[in-house]
Amino acid sequence: MKKAVFPGSFDPITLGHKDIITRAIPLFDEITIAIGINSNKNYMFSLAQRKKFIEECFQEYDNVKVTTYQGLTVDFCKTHAIDYIIRGLRNPADFEFEKAIALTNRDLAPIETVFLLTAAKTSYISSSIVRDILQNGGDVSSLVPSSVITKIDA
Repeated sequence: MKKAVFPGSFDPITLGHKDIITRAIPLFDEITIAIGINSNKNYMFSLAQRKKFIEECFQEYDNVKVTTYQGLTVDFCKTHAIDYIIRGLRNPADFEFEKAIALTNRDLAPIETVFLLTAAKTSYISSSIVRDILQNGGDVSSLVPSSVITKIDA
């Protein structure tokens, strides 16, 4: 069974994240979307909210699971017998950053990182941009899945 993890903070999940995950679904038997917990970060949305956004977004996929974790992604992979890490690339800077992490992970465990390029229509979207727009009262409906919009408007 080919199992992969798509790790991130997802504060909040964006259409870019959704695109990468949706395109990865046919490549793996099981995908775990793993929300990392970093006590040094100040999140806009609670862990429970972020998990709910993602669960609602992928509720129709039986092979997509959502969980949370603390610590190194590579340790999460070892604990859950996951051999692949999925990462989305928006630009060359993302590649350089992610390449260093992927090579380090490969040194720590037999885990491969699979890079997927973002779609052109979502390549400019980031969670930090979404948070900035939200903090300033802007409309993010073209940047995030409907599961996020319905909870923001509630």
